[in-house]
Amino acid sequence: MILAAGRGERMRPLTDTIPKALLRARGKTLIEHHLEALARAGINEVVINLAWLGDQIRDFVGNGSGWAMQVEYSNEGDAALETGGGIFRALDLLGDDPFWVVNGDIYCEYDFPPIELPAEDLAYLLLVPNPAHHVKGDFGLSAGRVLETGVPRLTYSGIAVLRPELFTGCTAGRFPLAPLLSSAIQAGRVAGRQFDGIWTDVGTPERLAALQRSRQ
Repeated sequence: MILAAGRGERMRPLTDTIPKALLRARGKTLIEHHLEALARAGINEVVINLAWLGDQIRDFVGNGSGWAMQVEYSNEGDAALETGGGIFRALDLLGDDPFWVVNGDIYCEYDFPPIELPAEDLAYLLLVPNPAHHVKGDFGLSAGRVLETGVPRLTYSGIAVLRPELFTGCTAGRFPLAPLLSSAIQAGRVAGRQFDGIWTDVGTPERLAALQRSRQ
């Protein structure tokens, strides 16, 4: 699932007329980079959630045939449901097995491996070294387990494998993903790894410009 429903307030004025996922970075739109990476990994079914200017994304991606995949859409209407609510709404499209989730507003040169999530785990998080705008990080990581505390302190990349059971007990509506992850981490049910490759949270026009300048 690619999360592409957000308004992109911090990216204004760029996102006043273009959804975040269609902003261009290193020669392509952000969503193109994600679709190509998923296709290279052999993933041929993708769900994209839509809200702000979602028709533009639907028109651009279409049915996914351009990437040799099948794309379905979860329309959230005029207001995005946040990360947790958006994924929960799309669960019927995602099926019963663990699935990748990718934030639509990141740039990451990551090769998606096959999903291998132990039965007892509810999630697997890809963590990255803390960027300058988030120096405190989000989670600790030790021996492949994600922790609420501890060192090294790392930042959630916006890429994860989630098991549908993570959302057990949730109800439809707008809610974030973070509290669900926190509960699962406290229960010792979240694995993770550190990724040291190229990654950018394209959250502001300044970061997008910096990503463009860093092109090699």
